[in-house]
Amino acid sequence: MSAERGVSAFVDEARAFLDAHAERRETTRPFEWGVGSDAVAMFDEHGGPDAAAELRAARRWRARKYDAGFGWITGSPRYGGRGLSHAHQRAFDDLEADYDVPSESWFTIGLGMVAPTIAAHGSEAARDAYVSSLFRGDVIGCQLFSEPGAGSDLAAMTTRAERDGDDWVITGQKVWTSGAQYSDIGEVIARTDASLPKHRGLTGFIIDMRDPAVEVRPLRQMTGGSSFNEVFIDGLRVRDDHRLGAVNEGWGVAITTLMNERAAIGSGDHGGTGIAGRVVELARARAMTDDPVTRQMLADLIIHQRVAALNGRRSMATINAGGTPGPEMSTAKLAGSMNMRRLSSVAARLLGASLVADSGEWGTYSWSKLMLGAPGGRLAGGTDEVMRNIIGERVLGLPKEPAVDRGLPFTTAERSPER
Repeated sequence: MSAERGVSAFVDEARAFLDAHAERRETTRPFEWGVGSDAVAMFDEHGGPDAAAELRAARRWRARKYDAGFGWITGSPRYGGRGLSHAHQRAFDDLEADYDVPSESWFTIGLGMVAPTIAAHGSEAARDAYVSSLFRGDVIGCQLFSEPGAGSDLAAMTTRAERDGDDWVITGQKVWTSGAQYSDIGEVIARTDASLPKHRGLTGFIIDMRDPAVEVRPLRQMTGGSSFNEVFIDGLRVRDDHRLGAVNEGWGVAITTLMNERAAIGSGDHGGTGIAGRVVELARARAMTDDPVTRQMLADLIIHQRVAALNGRRSMATINAGGTPGPEMSTAKLAGSMNMRRLSSVAARLLGASLVADSGEWGTYSWSKLMLGAPGGRLAGGTDEVMRNIIGERVLGLPKEPAVDRGLPFTTAERSPER
């Protein structure tokens, strides 16, 4: 059977499944100013009185898809995947978009970052315990990397893990952990040998987020949501078969996760194709399309957005062909945050005081949530400054920036006044 016929038969199978288990959306109509919801936002924030019910519905949908063979189309058959191509996955995604199904943003981190890391670095017991469960929606995963004193300098983390027989005991604090409040497991990087340089004394682990030794405290954002959290770990015991990779080789584990994270970000909207279209309609509604400065700002936004999308597709084509995410994915992440900044600047110019004073007019004050969330795009997944360093050093081959603590034991570097 040819590849085209194989995809065609798969689409027929997928359509039959979706018809049996979901309702088709109403025919998509072109965006019309003043019709429907005017909500625009940077992040999909899970909260409010309906959050628990929405999560249950999302879990049921993932389980139903997985059991029918559509939950991990490109995955290994050993873990319940279909072993099919990315063309099959894209075909299903395009088809599913026509149906009214629960949001699966609850699973983005677990499927896009944690599961690939466990598959690459986990023990056989860990892979058997979690990979299938993550894709079925039985388990939700989060990523615990950033710390209050180690943000951009990720390798400076001080959360420690100490060996105790066949277990490890982990103590420390993490921050800006997305989805920790509803996650079942977490991927954590901890320091296991402070006598080594900071990049070499780290080890990765899978932890139980429901353990009493783990405390999750939501962080209220400017948008009013609480999708980020600080996490306190106090003497948490973790079995050695929940270790990721070799002892003191956790930096490589972290890089696997981060590259998959940037691949996930890089395959996204790069500043918002849909939102960019809406801001053009905003300009029309505000009668500012003849203003030359506004026109130039809109043109700049749309050009950069389309270039970023094309570059993102090129990178994703490499991944779809069997390659692994590399440092070039940092360009997509950086482009996304810069485009969101451009979009925010255009919207602020168009709205003026209506952005900060709620007059009740459709399509005006609603932009404030996106504007307040946009700075987070410059931090999540790595700051813009870190992305530029990665691009300069690992893509363009420029010299590394000077570092006074390079090669020093972490205990020495941590006390260094120049640090």
